[in-house]
Amino acid sequence: MTLQETPFSADMSEAERKTREDLAACYRLAAQHKFTDHIYTHITARVPGTENHFLINPYGWRWEEITASSLVKIDVDGNKVDGSPHRVNPAGFTIHSAVHMHRHDAAWIMHTHTRAGVAVSCMEEGLMPLNQISLQFHNRIAYHDFEGIALDLEERERIVADFGSHPVMILRNHGLIATGRSAAEMYNNMFYLERACEIQVAATSSGRPLKKIDDAVADRVHGQYVQMLDDDGDLELEWQAHLRSIADIGSDYRS
Repeated sequence: MTLQETPFSADMSEAERKTREDLAACYRLAAQHKFTDHIYTHITARVPGTENHFLINPYGWRWEEITASSLVKIDVDGNKVDGSPHRVNPAGFTIHSAVHMHRHDAAWIMHTHTRAGVAVSCMEEGLMPLNQISLQFHNRIAYHDFEGIALDLEERERIVADFGSHPVMILRNHGLIATGRSAAEMYNNMFYLERACEIQVAATSSGRPLKKIDDAVADRVHGQYVQMLDDDGDLELEWQAHLRSIADIGSDYRS
């Protein structure tokens, strides 16, 4: 397949262009951190100033190939609305559309099938309170039981009901979802959820007894994390550090 760049529309708002650049950066970062599933799964963002238009990756592109201009604008049903020449995978947007439609705080959504994330999704206990990273999600994580490949639009209502107002979800026997009001918040949530899963897989595979953190301490640490997360300045500092980590591979993702 030959990758075809598409020029930015002359009437594109600065807000949309910035969203495109941040979303393309998320794809490049996810590729760098090995969160990808080749050409599958998605990271999506609501187009600023709209209620039902979203940006998604062109189907068939590797995540390290994504650029701001290659992203495709779609509606809530996965239909293209911007005349892009690129294909999209509407079936893959089923989960994203469900959350986008009902959670306006979830302007950014990332779904992954990583080895550690899927492994933890297969564990009966889900994410366990084993360390301070996992406690970032204490009382902040949702679960949805596996119903098959997410092609059924009726499943969207059940996903939304199970998600509630939590920022992250484990799709049992499937993978992970992270949301955010911004690229920084969403990527922060997925980065640390993935790290918590990696640690849990390492700990459980050791064969040694696990020392879980009791509820009182977990509640206390949860409160500490909430305090820190309320400071958007910290999120922005971390986001800028992430962006610097891909600076060495160039800034072509902004094009």
